[in-house]
Amino acid sequence: MTPAKIGVLNISDRAAAGIYADEPGQACVALLREWLTSAFEPVYAVIPDEQAQIEAELIRLADHEYCALIVTTGGTGPTARDVTPEATAAVCEKMLPGFGELMRAKSLQYVPTAILSRQTAGTRGSTLIVNLPGRPKAIRENLEVVFPAIPYCIDLIGGPRLETDPTKMPVFRPKSN
Repeated sequence: MTPAKIGVLNISDRAAAGIYADEPGQACVALLREWLTSAFEPVYAVIPDEQAQIEAELIRLADHEYCALIVTTGGTGPTARDVTPEATAAVCEKMLPGFGELMRAKSLQYVPTAILSRQTAGTRGSTLIVNLPGRPKAIRENLEVVFPAIPYCIDLIGGPRLETDPTKMPVFRPKSN
């Protein structure tokens, strides 16, 4: 069986310029390796906070690399350069606002500034795109709260079946699946 492809897109001016190490993207890959028992191939990129470039990369990962899941890190705050949610909305056919709502609710347990985060999720064809914050600790906190719904969402949109280690990341699928 061909491994599923999962896009990991770190959106950061400074990481793209080599000023910062790409810790957020690496944190995502490490979490996926920890939780998934299905074989997968990460398709990785680090790009600056430029909406047109983000849109083009999301389209490439979904339409040409055929990623079942794309996780983005960074660019979800309120500053002028934070345009990841806008780029995501521009390329998605359906938005799934519950992802962002749940991530913000979880983050509020740690910091009151979580209300400033604008991460979201949506689908493009058979690809699920999920925006995450840019700090590794926040990535774990946010991804672990929404990941239980991710494999079933990918099932529903016609993507490959992703399996997890239920002792590390239990997921939900209705009994008929």
